[in-house]
Amino acid sequence: MSLINISNLTFAYEGSYDNIFENVSFQIDSDWKLGLIGRNGRGKTTFLKLLLGKYEYSGTITASVDFEYFPYEVADKQSFSIDIVESICPDFQQWELKRELNILQISEDILYRPFYTLSNGEQTKLLLAALFLKENNFLLIDEPTNHLDLTGRQLVSDYLKAKKGFILVSHDRAFLDNCIDHVLSINKANIEIQKGNFSSWWRNKEMQDNYELAEDKKLRKDIKRLTSATREVSSWAAKIEKTKIGGRDASGVKPDKGYIGHKAAKMTARAKAIEKRRQAALEEKAKLLQNLEQADNLKIAPIPYHTNKLAELKDVSIFYDDRCVCSEISFTIEQGDRIALCGSNGCGKSSILKLICGEEIQYTGFFKKGSKLKISYVPQDTSFLQGNLTDFAFEAGIDESLFKTILRKLDFPRIQFAKDISEFSAGQKKKVLIAKSLCEQAHLYVWDEPLNYIDVLSRIQIEELLLEYRPTLLFVEHDRTFSENIATKTINM
Repeated sequence: MSLINISNLTFAYEGSYDNIFENVSFQIDSDWKLGLIGRNGRGKTTFLKLLLGKYEYSGTITASVDFEYFPYEVADKQSFSIDIVESICPDFQQWELKRELNILQISEDILYRPFYTLSNGEQTKLLLAALFLKENNFLLIDEPTNHLDLTGRQLVSDYLKAKKGFILVSHDRAFLDNCIDHVLSINKANIEIQKGNFSSWWRNKEMQDNYELAEDKKLRKDIKRLTSATREVSSWAAKIEKTKIGGRDASGVKPDKGYIGHKAAKMTARAKAIEKRRQAALEEKAKLLQNLEQADNLKIAPIPYHTNKLAELKDVSIFYDDRCVCSEISFTIEQGDRIALCGSNGCGKSSILKLICGEEIQYTGFFKKGSKLKISYVPQDTSFLQGNLTDFAFEAGIDESLFKTILRKLDFPRIQFAKDISEFSAGQKKKVLIAKSLCEQAHLYVWDEPLNYIDVLSRIQIEELLLEYRPTLLFVEHDRTFSENIATKTINM
């Protein structure tokens, strides 16, 4: 056990006027299993790279452990997988690697295949196996769940549960709950550490937010009442003071200027006391709601189809170069269905989605979809995104104002609107595709792993949207909590 100390950490990217972190201080025990949580663009990956010494910063970071970052960059994807592992961990033992592959339930034969021929999930598992060969390092694990299927996520989560000494960035609630014992949250106004898992952190956050909202409401009333009282008392004091000026009253008695002055002074003092209480209430109010996340309700515009049945597959098998990727798949899509396609990596889920969306795919069996069926598609890949948001909206044929409004509701900073999409974080790129889909009027929404890299709060927003508007949806998603909350049908491939 040792401590990792962060003291007065301040960092901003070159050319930016906004600090990502400002005078941040906290300690981490190197035995902790930390889940790093925060909305997209808050600096989670940046923080990990600061620990690695990748950027210059002010403040201090001290640690008596070495840091190891995941995912690894693979420069030559033509290389055999075993050579990739050796480049990461040159002194690995063959039996240790086989043990890790066995735990992750992937065949040893992938070691002797070119890396690029592995599915995204297989690539992730192989690199995780290489990471787990590293000993006595503090692991910085950045979103390992992307492209892992449900079984793979459970395997990796169980493995991490048995380890200690890591920071894990993940937005998968079930995954985090299973394997972490502390939460490091990057909030709007500060960074906090709490003992517990994601669910306990979320409960605490909701309780804190509700308490602060109630206090804010109470203080608003108090400030309004005190403001009115200050105005009234000050007015009374001024009126009393004016009675000192003038001659005798109706009975011929001169005003007692000393008594009047004393009474006016008391009223003025009372007004100052009330104003002091008002200022204290204002200061107290200013401390509240600094970390309250804005999660405005989203909207979608599904349109009804003229028949109940939108598409049907019966005994469909899909082939690539005579290699069968899935066989004898049968299901029907009817209006109102929210269908989750489930199965291991490489079983053909994305291929089924592409077939339904109209891509030229070699298949056998019966497949039919309704005529003039409007489909809104969110692909798994975001690497093609580039250019500015205005041009993207125009080319996609969607309303730019609505598109940007949805992005703002998904916690997109306005400053991002001026940047090229290629500069966005992975989560922000995915939000661009989701926002585009939410702008489109469609009979059927087809989403391929829509939540990759998407932060937890945005996931909850999207869940609430789908449950409220109930569009017809066919999706692939390995977030167990999301799938259980959303799917009305499950197709196991």
